Amino acid sequence: MEIEKKIHQGVFLKRYKRFFADIEWEGSVITAHVANTGSLKSCSQAGQPCLFSVSDDPNRKLKYSLEMIQAPSGSWVGINTSWPNALVKEALSAKHLPHWESWDEVKPEFKITPETRFDFMVRAGEKKHFIEVKNVTLAEDAVAMFPDAVTERGQKHLRELMRMIDEGHSAELVFVIQRNDVKTFAPADDIDPEYGRLLREAIKKGVRVTPLMTEWQNPKVTLVKTLLPLWE
Repeated sequence: MEIEKKIHQGVFLKRYKRFFADIEWEGSVITAHVANTGSLKSCSQAGQPCLFSVSDDPNRKLKYSLEMIQAPSGSWVGINTSWPNALVKEALSAKHLPHWESWDEVKPEFKITPETRFDFMVRAGEKKHFIEVKNVTLAEDAVAMFPDAVTERGQKHLRELMRMIDEGHSAELVFVIQRNDVKTFAPADDIDPEYGRLLREAIKKGVRVTPLMTEWQNPKVTLVKTLLPLWE
């Protein structure tokens, strides 16, 4: 996925009111939009290098958007939650992974009820496969973890994915890990134990878990083809 907006580097100062961040750039402090509702735990230390984009849309209140923060490990961490779905959509169309090769139709934002939709429904003939995508920024001791805050919405998605299995379909949870300094993936049980419980239940029921790291080479973000191992 190519980032169309020009990317600049600054110094991350602080995040506040969830959707705002102050960045030091060229001797001044600018305010950028933060497209992430999570806690950004482990990747929002003041004084770290950061990357931000600039919009030329005159209707935007903030023309700057925080895109990445460099972790103390040196890894760039993508914090824009719009990137994972775009990356997965591109990867599904390109049949990025062997188990995606059989799907010949990709439908994003697929509604199953008036209240519930999945990020993708893919189809091979009459066979339907439902995919939910999650953005991962949290890491500790080379372990990528999700979520970084309690997520009732994420819990609901796990229950719905299991319901799709019960109805005879297949289902998958893709964790897009927007950093490359990790070796395994695990649920953040200390943050949201119910999510961890449901994730284990979903795996036993047959929901496929696909943790994929990203690589950043300005101006492109790509998904690594090797799956990150799950926790033991």
